[in-house]
Amino acid sequence: MAKLTTLLFDVDGTLAETEEIHRKSFNSAFKAAGLSWVWSQATYGELLAVTGGKERIRHYIDKYSPDFKAEGNLAETIASLHATKTEHYTSTVRAGALPLRNGVRQLIHEARASGLRLGIATTTTPANVSVLLQKSLSADAESWFEVIAAGGVVPVKKPAPDIYHYAMEKMGVSPEECLALEDSENGLLSARGAGLKTIITVSQYTAGQDFSDAALVVDQFGEPDDPATAIKGSLGGSNIVNIELMHKLMAS
Repeated sequence: MAKLTTLLFDVDGTLAETEEIHRKSFNSAFKAAGLSWVWSQATYGELLAVTGGKERIRHYIDKYSPDFKAEGNLAETIASLHATKTEHYTSTVRAGALPLRNGVRQLIHEARASGLRLGIATTTTPANVSVLLQKSLSADAESWFEVIAAGGVVPVKKPAPDIYHYAMEKMGVSPEECLALEDSENGLLSARGAGLKTIITVSQYTAGQDFSDAALVVDQFGEPDDPATAIKGSLGGSNIVNIELMHKLMAS
């Protein structure tokens, strides 16, 4: 029987509803560079199928602005735009404008108290992870996670399983003892590709995606006064996603 020892968290959409701040930060970067590009919610929802900020910009250029001529090297221009975007994002989060999703804080504290090991597996930039953990969870929250696998530490991003393989290798754990927590189809494909059972907490931009291969799909992790609702699977008589439920999922 599999025994749960480790939780591996995605970040964007899972720990917090970050994507609107990301979208607005992209638009601020474009404006600062004198570009007329504006990513609407509809456009951004489509672009989220492409993981990685720099990759998203390149995809946008290829599809929506193929006549764009960079001043110099295109890759360097994209990197510069993305760096500016990251500055806008981290500044916004540092100002305290991004609460954690319901149930996240309680779940992480319960996991730590129960002795579970914690890791992060995300495609977002390391600076984005740091500022979110520090400002929205705790000033020392980065130290709570044994590995923060983020950004370009692997050459191929989600939906490839590489980031999960990397995190598990760094922690010295096997898929049979890990549970992934994700919010998107790309995240689910990545986690399942690495052999991980996965809980999906549906976020603003991921409703309607295919989560048929998830162990459990909920609208949120939930809190006693704001309970979770199971979209796929069962909460097992609970009204929140907690560690007891996770152990049951691993044993099923």
